[in-house]
Amino acid sequence: MSVENLPRSIWWEDNKVYLLDETRLPLTGDVLVCATCDGLIMAIQSLAVRGAPALGAAGALGVALWCATEGLEFETTGASYRQRCAEVCEELSNARPTAVNLSWGVARMSRLIEEQVASAEALTPQQLAEAVIAAAEELCAEDEATNRRLAANGAALFDKPTNFLTHCNAGSLATVFYGTAVGVIYTAAEQGHVEHVWIDETRPLNQGARLTTWELLQAGVPSTLIADNMAAAVMREGWVDAVVVGADRICANGDVANKIGTYGLSILAKEHGIPFYSVAPASTFDLTLTDGSQIVVEERDPRELEGVTVSGRFDATTPEMQRALEAVCASEDSQLAMAQGHMMEIRRKGGGFAFDAWFKTTPTHVQSFNPAFDVTPAANITAFITERGVIYPDESGFSNPIAAALNG
Repeated sequence: MSVENLPRSIWWEDNKVYLLDETRLPLTGDVLVCATCDGLIMAIQSLAVRGAPALGAAGALGVALWCATEGLEFETTGASYRQRCAEVCEELSNARPTAVNLSWGVARMSRLIEEQVASAEALTPQQLAEAVIAAAEELCAEDEATNRRLAANGAALFDKPTNFLTHCNAGSLATVFYGTAVGVIYTAAEQGHVEHVWIDETRPLNQGARLTTWELLQAGVPSTLIADNMAAAVMREGWVDAVVVGADRICANGDVANKIGTYGLSILAKEHGIPFYSVAPASTFDLTLTDGSQIVVEERDPRELEGVTVSGRFDATTPEMQRALEAVCASEDSQLAMAQGHMMEIRRKGGGFAFDAWFKTTPTHVQSFNPAFDVTPAANITAFITERGVIYPDESGFSNPIAAALNG
């Protein structure tokens, strides 16, 4: 195994936020450099960075980025600093509404700023920025440590070679490093307790097919990709011993918001008598929500469902082609409309040119519904695997065990 060879998903360097652009994986390993908070918000909304724990880090680093740039223009003792900071924190928190870790990371930095601004010895804008940067980097370091602890707790449940099935990507790419549900698989594999992993493709954006497959190949864990609608057949064959998934928000009663398709998978696991584990850090639990009906489920651009996106790079092979492509990229809008509603955007990249093309695969004027998440009821979940231990329901459900685990 070679888990340590996996890249970090997000980090702070030179007063900027660096992140691996997950919209281009696995074929292109682009790194985005966000020099402004607005740029980071765009990266969050485009799914360049995704996964609940990674979004928590992005939220914290986003606040640090604002403090180190626009925040330097204000006096920390003035009301305008607090007002503008609150506005930025709200924009960051709302960039994606379902995953609670994003707002959790923002709130943690916001509390630090409030404490410093309200103190008798107010810091200068530069000093406050340095304090927030240090706190955000500490949160990132904590994320990896948390993931390794919860992975160890989960792996302890599997003392023999196990066939896993997972959905979406809850691996290292969904965290700062190591992973949640897939982190359990990594640790179990290191202990010799992974027989095989089945990976749902996870329509419509194929995070399982693009990201989880790539991670497990890099780590040397035996795995097979399947379409989402193949999970039932694989289970019926007896090829799945346990389902492990991540989570984006967990309510007080144990209802879970996770990538669309998780709910259906939980029904299949229950029908086939297969244990279904939700793996997440304590920061993903939202005890302010009593049940899943209160979760805001993000709906995304219907184009994600109505077509496919292809990214690539090419070089001009003739002077005429070079001049033509240079002219396209010189335009403020380098998007090219094509027949049948297809679109292509071309831009300079190094000595060549990169492109993003969207090809429509559905009829014109089709009506689409594209929720990014669904809610799995607590009754379908065997246990929660966290860094604080494994949480099982009692005779009345998960409410009391969750509260005890998180408040103990």
